[in-house]
Amino acid sequence: MQKGSPFRIHRWMCTRTKKTNKHKQRKKMKKILLSAAVITTATLALAEDVKVTPLTTHTEFGYIETNGNTKTKTFNLDAKAEKKWGKHEGKAHFDGQYAEDSGTETKNKYILELNYNYAFTDRFAFDYLVGYKVDKFSSYDYQFYTGPGAEYKAIVTEQHKLTLSGNILYSQDQGADIRYADAAKTVVIDYPNADNLPVAAIDYGKKDDYAAYRFKGVYDYQITKTLKFGQELSIRGQIDDIQNYFGYSKTSLSSKISDIFSAGISYKADYVNQPASDKEHTDTTLTLNLIMDY
Repeated sequence: MQKGSPFRIHRWMCTRTKKTNKHKQRKKMKKILLSAAVITTATLALAEDVKVTPLTTHTEFGYIETNGNTKTKTFNLDAKAEKKWGKHEGKAHFDGQYAEDSGTETKNKYILELNYNYAFTDRFAFDYLVGYKVDKFSSYDYQFYTGPGAEYKAIVTEQHKLTLSGNILYSQDQGADIRYADAAKTVVIDYPNADNLPVAAIDYGKKDDYAAYRFKGVYDYQITKTLKFGQELSIRGQIDDIQNYFGYSKTSLSSKISDIFSAGISYKADYVNQPASDKEHTDTTLTLNLIMDY
């Protein structure tokens, strides 16, 4: 058969066509595999973004009761709950104390704070805060504050953790009514009026609305596997009146009993820079607590 015969040309063209088709098939397969890889990666990334973690809670409960020469009851509840879904996080915190002596209230206060966080990075997040505080023995019936801010995890190690946050707030303080036992307003009737004195006159509390700030720092030190130290500090105040501010401090030490239960002691100090004339600047609470983490 001659070199340039039609049969040889036909066979060469068929072989060429097969090679071309195989090359196209391989190229097409590569595109399919690449597309599948891209879709899989995107799906995994999306799944990671919307990953929902279980609700975690931390509860500290303290109770003391005495009978005999004195009859007292003291309650303390400090509870936190957190839940994450992707870059989003919701947090709730309730801290309350109640005490009575021979059936008469000696302390009645609580604070509720709600936070929403959106994490831009592993350490930096947008934060929105809503807070509501009631203290029957303070200068205010209630205090409300809300506003945006930022949260930064300054230290993140196995032993040490430090979180800093700051917020710009709208605040509302409702001053407490002042009740008097005489029309001349010289004898103040303190809450809860244990002697049931008749009220002769009232100065109604004023409501103040103002722009405010709140700075907060939370530090945890894992001393050993079972022993933990904690310190929380915060200050909240009026922007255009530097004398109107409120401070809070909590120092705690806890020891693990089991995976869920711990025993702890905490010391809290609540400070008001401008209290009413008959009120103290600082209100403190020392409690022994049973702690549950689950």
